[in-house]
Amino acid sequence: MEADITLAQAIIVLGVMFLAALALDAIGHIVHIPRVTLLMLLGAVLGPPVLDVLPAFLSGTHDAYAAIALTMVAFLLGGSLERRTLAAHGNEILGISICVVLVSVGLVAAVLLLAGMHVVPALALAGISAATAPAAMHDVIKQSGRHGRFASNLLGIVAIDDAWGLIAFSLALMVAGALAGHGAAEAVAEGIWEAGGGIVLGVALGVPAAFLTGRLKRGEPSLLEALGVVLVCAGTALYFNVSYLLAGMVAGAIVVNLAKHHSYPFHEIERIEWPFILLFFIMAGASLDVSLLQGIGFFGALYIGARILARIVGGWLGARIAGLSSYEGIMTGIALTPQAGVAIGMALVATERFPEYGPQILAITIASTIIFEIIGPLFTQFALNQIPDVSEDGDSRQKTG
Repeated sequence: MEADITLAQAIIVLGVMFLAALALDAIGHIVHIPRVTLLMLLGAVLGPPVLDVLPAFLSGTHDAYAAIALTMVAFLLGGSLERRTLAAHGNEILGISICVVLVSVGLVAAVLLLAGMHVVPALALAGISAATAPAAMHDVIKQSGRHGRFASNLLGIVAIDDAWGLIAFSLALMVAGALAGHGAAEAVAEGIWEAGGGIVLGVALGVPAAFLTGRLKRGEPSLLEALGVVLVCAGTALYFNVSYLLAGMVAGAIVVNLAKHHSYPFHEIERIEWPFILLFFIMAGASLDVSLLQGIGFFGALYIGARILARIVGGWLGARIAGLSSYEGIMTGIALTPQAGVAIGMALVATERFPEYGPQILAITIASTIIFEIIGPLFTQFALNQIPDVSEDGDSRQKTG
């Protein structure tokens, strides 16, 4: 009987959360706050940080669930890398994404080293700073209703940003390991396996999915086909310990470019994406340990400031190289402020490699991630509101609503 009551309570809580998400969506449009931030705050209020009324399975992040939700997002982001988009904006996407990563690693490392931090945690945090939050950025852009060049560039950049970030992080750990006398080859091997394995898996799943899906229901994959591809991708990535973000992104990019018989290959995933994303951000909010903010310290504050500055400088530099205006580059860098779970995963890897510096790396990464998860979507929305929605044909129009 008690188990039945617990199950009933869990189902009721799920229903209430779905309805609350609808209310938060409406409130977000009124007060101009991204629903991602509101959902995380809802999770924090209902979860252990405040009221602690959520069922146990929702009171903290779950690796399998997070993998499914983020693979969906990665698959949709990969779908933004159409051949037409890459032909029109490929130089902008590549130029800005590479510059943002390089400047983030270089500037964060320089600031922390000049402030007196040991070289190992400084380089590890510099590599971690390159990571972004694909799910948060994707949802803010989708919520904004923007479809012009600026929004397309942001989707393209965040789609490939974590690929560059994993490479930069692996190289940073390699240098840190060499300077500290640790095995550098092992760090490089792990980075290559995670990033390279994710890309290989994405190709291995994307090519057959491009030709086999969408045959039963003419023009687009069925719900079962779309969900099946995502689940196989996420599960296989977890099994082989490779990046499910890169696997999903590569698979999505291959499907959208090779599946000529699809009219809109990701239509079914977009229909079911929101409940997964909703629960993912509520769980993320519930798992926040606000007490960790007290331990961020001087170096943590420097890391946060340096990363924000690096995003802006990297966006500006990349835009200038790509032939865009300085203002658009600055806004692009501001939009790329969000950072989430990928950074914490990197911190755990760094902690395993350098256990003597693990507590400092983890404390700064987790505390700064809490801050970036909450304020980052606000930065993205601000940037979207500053740049006119320029269409592919060059027409400029301000977003309405």
